[in-house]
Amino acid sequence: MCTLEKRGNIFFLTLTGDDEHRLSPKLIEQIRSALSQVRTESTRGTALVTTGEGKFFSNGFDLAWARASGESVFMERLEHMVSLFQPLIADLISLPMPTIAAVSGHAAAAGFMLALSHDYVMMRRDRGVIYMSELDIGLTFPDYFMVLMRSKIASPIARRNVVSKAARMKADEAVEMGMIDSAHDSAEETVKAAVHLAEQLIQRKWDGEVYADIRKASFPELSELFGLSYKAKAPSKL
Repeated sequence: MCTLEKRGNIFFLTLTGDDEHRLSPKLIEQIRSALSQVRTESTRGTALVTTGEGKFFSNGFDLAWARASGESVFMERLEHMVSLFQPLIADLISLPMPTIAAVSGHAAAAGFMLALSHDYVMMRRDRGVIYMSELDIGLTFPDYFMVLMRSKIASPIARRNVVSKAARMKADEAVEMGMIDSAHDSAEETVKAAVHLAEQLIQRKWDGEVYADIRKASFPELSELFGLSYKAKAPSKL
């Protein structure tokens, strides 16, 4: 489902296997457990890189699981996953270190939200799209999805294309629209670029709690929705 490995001062969270990495309650729980371990083991000058094996980064919530007991409980199970996923996003927004998503394949719906919750998003250009499928399958967006997109996608045109057009965007177009940071020629090159950036960032040896407070203050609407507090820290030397 997912693994966590630390190499030097970089944590690697990998969605494992060749499936779609659907965000089932079990996978959400595993990712949150991994992020809790990252938080516990964090020190000055650490970073997180998240990626996925196979064709997909993540294809969103596990809709097959939601329908497994019949259509009558579909919405109940979907709402359950929505409620479980919200604190995972809050975990990333409050994590005391830089975070980088190396999008190794398709990132759709909640899978795109998972990527967008990182500080930096890098994506392979040779395969994969980012895509919000809700309009196509007849679902509305959870409120925190909309707040996350307003916070992270600055261009109204880009947000319109994602939300109201259900556009499937490849990496180069997403870079041009300001939704991700960079595009790379393969999954391996994407991860390599993410590691290179992480190595640059950890050299700064930032205080993780200060970093997290600055991130939370940068996205006040998100922080308010998630109940994430932050405070200004002014060392005496300033």
